[in-house]
Amino acid sequence: MIPLKKIFPVIVVLITLSLLGIIYIQVSWIRSTAILRKEQMDQHITEATDLVREAMVNRQGTALRLKMDRVEHTEKGLTFDRYEFKPAYIPPVSSRWEISEVRRLIADKLRERKLDTTFGFAVFGKIAFGSEIRMQSANFANIVEQARYDSAGYVAQYIPLISSYESLNEQSETLVIVLSNSNRNLLASLSWMIIGGILFTVIIITAFALTIRTMLNQKKLSEIKSDFINNMTHELKTPLATISLAIDAIGNEKVMDNRDKIRYFSGIIKEENKRMNKQVESILQSALLEKNEITLNLQVIDAHQVIQNTVDNLQLQLAAKGGKAELRLDAINPIIKADDVHFSNLIFNLLDNAIKYSRENLEVVIGTYNTRKHLVITVTDNGIGMTRDTISRIFEKFYRAHTGNVHNVKGFGLGLAYVKAIVDAHKGKIKVDSTVGKGSKFTLEFPQE
Repeated sequence: MIPLKKIFPVIVVLITLSLLGIIYIQVSWIRSTAILRKEQMDQHITEATDLVREAMVNRQGTALRLKMDRVEHTEKGLTFDRYEFKPAYIPPVSSRWEISEVRRLIADKLRERKLDTTFGFAVFGKIAFGSEIRMQSANFANIVEQARYDSAGYVAQYIPLISSYESLNEQSETLVIVLSNSNRNLLASLSWMIIGGILFTVIIITAFALTIRTMLNQKKLSEIKSDFINNMTHELKTPLATISLAIDAIGNEKVMDNRDKIRYFSGIIKEENKRMNKQVESILQSALLEKNEITLNLQVIDAHQVIQNTVDNLQLQLAAKGGKAELRLDAINPIIKADDVHFSNLIFNLLDNAIKYSRENLEVVIGTYNTRKHLVITVTDNGIGMTRDTISRIFEKFYRAHTGNVHNVKGFGLGLAYVKAIVDAHKGKIKVDSTVGKGSKFTLEFPQE
C-alpha cells in the first residue's frame, strides 16, 4: 500500500490538472458557441433586411407616367418607325409605403428571425445621412442620439432601395435601420450558459478544496494515530515491565523470607497497576467523548474544597519538579452545581498538564473569583508556554504539543480534550492565554444559579 504522504502530492497534481482542463474546455466551448451564435445573428439580420428591401422595392406605384419613343424597325427588308411606351417616371419607394407599414414590416421580419425588435428607421434619398430624409420613424432621432453615446450598443444597417427602373431614372433611396447590437443580444442568449459554466466551475473548485482539506485532515489524523499508538505502547509497556520485575523479585528466595521487601514490591505492583488503570480510563473517557455519552450526576459542590483536595494529592508530583502551588481562592461564593467526579478530574488534568509542561522552579497559581452569574477559575503557570498554532489545537483529541522528544511528556493527548468536553457539558466556557517561554493561563467560567 502506497503511503499517503507519497501519494498525496500526486493526487493534488492530477486533480489540479483535471480542474484546469475542465475550465479550459468550458471557456473554449462557450467561446466557440459565441462565435457561432454571432455568425447566425449576423446572417439573420442580413436575411431580415434583404426581405425588407425586397418587399419595399417590389411594391408597384399607382402614379406611373409613360413616354412614347420612336424606334427604327426593320422586318423583311422593310424599314419603318415603331413607337414603344416606356416608363418615364416611377414614384420613389418612400412614396409607396406608409411609415406604420414600414415599421410593421421591419418588426415582422426581425421577429421571424428571433431578433430584438428595438429599432428605428429612416429612408434617405440616394446617400444615407447625405441627403434629405424622405421617411423616418418617430424614435429615429432619439435612437441615433443614443447610438452616438453608446456606439457598442447599436448597429446601423444601410439598405439600398434600387429597382431596375429606378436606377435608370436615378430615383434610388437608402433605408437605414438602427437596431440594438447583436453582441448584447448574444450575451443575453448565452447568459444561462455562462452562469451555468461559472456555477459548476465554482462547485468543482469547492469540491476540490474540500477534497484537499479532507486529505490533509486524514494525513493529520494518520500522524496523530501513529503518535497515539507509539505513546500508548510506551505508556503501557513501562508499568508492565516494572510489574514483571517486581514479580520476579518476589519470587526470589531471599526476598520471600523478608516481609518488608515483599511489602515494598507489592506496593510497586499496586502503584503500577493503578497507573495502567489510569491510562485505560483515559482511553475509555475518550470513547465516551467520541460518542457524546458523558452523563453528569449534578450536585451542589464547593469548588474551593475540590481544588484544595486536588492540590494536596499532587504535592509529590510538584515536589519532584521542584515546584509549588499557590491558592488565591477569592471567590465569595464557591458553590456550583456540578458532577463531583468529572469536576475533580477536570481540575486534576489542568494541574497535571501544568506540571508536565513545566521547567525548573515551577509555580502554579490557582485562583477563583465571582462575576455576576459565574464562578471563574484560573490556572496560571510559568511553564514552557504555547505557540498560537498549539493554542488553536490543544483541545483536539490525541494532539500533543511538540517538545522535541516524543516521550519526554507522558500521556495520550486526551487530558485537555476531556477538560473542554466537561466544561461544555456543564455549560461553561474555557479560554487559554499563553506566551512561549513565559507560561500559560487557563480561565474557566461555570454558571451559578
